[in-house]
Amino acid sequence: MLGKRDVERNGIVTVRGVSDLVPNFILPEYGSRMTSTIYVRGLGARIDQPSMGLNIDNVPVMCKENYDFDIADIARVEMLRGPQSTLYGRNTMGGLMNVYTLSPMSWQGTRLIAEMASHLSMKFGASHYAKVNEHFGIAGGIYYTSTKGQYKNEYNSRLCDWEWQGTGRVKLVWLPSSSLTLSNTLSASISRQGGYPYEWVETGQIAYNDTCFYRRTSVMDGLMITKRFDRWSLSSITSYQYIDDNMTLDQDFTPLPYFTLTQARREHAVTQDVVARGKDDHAYKWLVGAFGFYRRYRMDAPVTFKDTGIKALIEDHINGMNPYYPVVWNERSFVLGSDFTNPTWGVALYHQSSIDWQRFTFTAGLRLDYEHASLNYHSETHTGYQVIESVTGGVYHSENIDIDDGGSLSKHFVELLPKFSITYHLATAGKSSLYASVSKGYKAGGFNTQMFSDVLQQRLMGILGIGAAYDVNDIVGYKPEKAWNYEVGAHFESANNRVKGDIALFYIDCRDRQMTIFPDGTTTGRIMTNAGKTRSLGAEASTTINFTDNLGMNLSYGYCDARFVEYNDGKADYKDKLVPYSPKHTLFAQAFYTYNINGDSDWARSITLDASVKGTGEIYWNEANTLRQPFYALLGSSITLAGRHYSLQLWGQNLTGTRYNTFYFVSISHDFLQRGRGRMLGTTLRINI
Repeated sequence: MLGKRDVERNGIVTVRGVSDLVPNFILPEYGSRMTSTIYVRGLGARIDQPSMGLNIDNVPVMCKENYDFDIADIARVEMLRGPQSTLYGRNTMGGLMNVYTLSPMSWQGTRLIAEMASHLSMKFGASHYAKVNEHFGIAGGIYYTSTKGQYKNEYNSRLCDWEWQGTGRVKLVWLPSSSLTLSNTLSASISRQGGYPYEWVETGQIAYNDTCFYRRTSVMDGLMITKRFDRWSLSSITSYQYIDDNMTLDQDFTPLPYFTLTQARREHAVTQDVVARGKDDHAYKWLVGAFGFYRRYRMDAPVTFKDTGIKALIEDHINGMNPYYPVVWNERSFVLGSDFTNPTWGVALYHQSSIDWQRFTFTAGLRLDYEHASLNYHSETHTGYQVIESVTGGVYHSENIDIDDGGSLSKHFVELLPKFSITYHLATAGKSSLYASVSKGYKAGGFNTQMFSDVLQQRLMGILGIGAAYDVNDIVGYKPEKAWNYEVGAHFESANNRVKGDIALFYIDCRDRQMTIFPDGTTTGRIMTNAGKTRSLGAEASTTINFTDNLGMNLSYGYCDARFVEYNDGKADYKDKLVPYSPKHTLFAQAFYTYNINGDSDWARSITLDASVKGTGEIYWNEANTLRQPFYALLGSSITLAGRHYSLQLWGQNLTGTRYNTFYFVSISHDFLQRGRGRMLGTTLRINI
């Protein structure tokens, strides 16, 4: 758990801010706020379903593309590692992060924040918390961030990773009686950014000719009602979520006109969770719940082939087979159009019981989860070509191509998700314990809509006699990913609470691993499919030590060895190779000291010095383990002057200017990477009135 002081000390306003602070958890910064992928204990995938769940004020965020947005006034962050699917269901196979914001019933006043940093990076926020009376409180706030960016596109000499984002939030809490609580949080966010500063390894430059950007507008509303009875309580959590986003890419990321991609989507989702639980003051504790959701999105995803793409990916393939009758395309640009609607719904029943016996606590839980997913698709292209007789130079044959396909697909999944644990409470003054647990988690299956442009491309190539025949249902659909987590560990606290810590050893057996592979044929992309089995084994340790009221430190370390047990992508066998993109080590160390100046002063009560280091790596970028990012460490530091109503912090990140990469990928046989951010210096002013 990270409390309010830890959140402010480390400047955490996004889920990414927790990366590396929690052992074996990383959310690398690359591409845009849409594309970054979470990896926990060796689990994760670059596209589609997330491996970690995210709850904000008890509301589950349904769309992975909406995980990365700024959250003002965070009160605390909890990270539960390992499968949490018994209580929380789909896409919590690697863990669950709970983010809680301030409540007007626990804090009242006005909060202001202003920050300036390198690359014209700015943050401004204002919020107010009012407790109108003992039964009603209201809070509202706005938050704005922007940056000029630091990566230049050499093609047009413009900074490509510019960004601005604005968020607003209103929170209401009503206590009509001592046994009834109602709270509602409405938030909205607008994000605009360039992003995608991908460097072509061959040239060492970021240089692409077509526009790249990501735009997102999202709304989330969550209503929580809790009724307490004498021996039990009943809670209801209802949410509505909306996202409207557009990702447009120069998909080849070169100065040449190959092809561009757009993914424009609008999604609506509703969730309902009802939980009954017994009071915690008995030896036997229980809870039972029911969960349901419905989400539906519509997406337009056209791929536009341009001159170089037509020549290199179509004409050259054909003409290499028959140079005496070369094919020439009628136009130097054409569109592979695809649009979809994807309604998905699911229901679940779950139960958990625990019983205390002497120093032991035994816990067992079970969840029955059902999910149904449908996809309605439409793909079309209208183009044409001519066959030239090389001897005479005349037109031998000409043909127009009109493809207009459509159809519907559906899948349903049923999962039983058990959990068992034993906890032994040590006979010490603090709350120390030992535990062992076994739990099953899963990541939802679905449809890989990104593959439809390749399906359409193969249809077009098939007309010319060189394409692969795809079964749409086989090539687009994929099953859930499942994992069993076996874990032992300990939690310890000293009698005076100055030392707290956790240690864990885990082994994860993952089946039907969702992997991106190259399909047969001359395609430009990859597909998501259930291609592998992996296993993860590792250890985690974290501790907080307060030597005195003024001197303390935080330490956390994670080790994870994630390897393929079975995986063949049709081109090579990767058995025993390390899973790419998952770091083998994560490290965070922080020391802080507060010097008290004058406890009665409004302007200078204390000075706090802080130093920290974040370490990550090694990370392999491909399944063959031939490309890697070695372990790297980033040094940070800050000094904070605090008064009665304010704090002024001067801070630096990556002070040594360490060079490292956060992402690596291959597109049309070209290697690309994204560099990590360099040195950042800034100052943050916080005012609490």
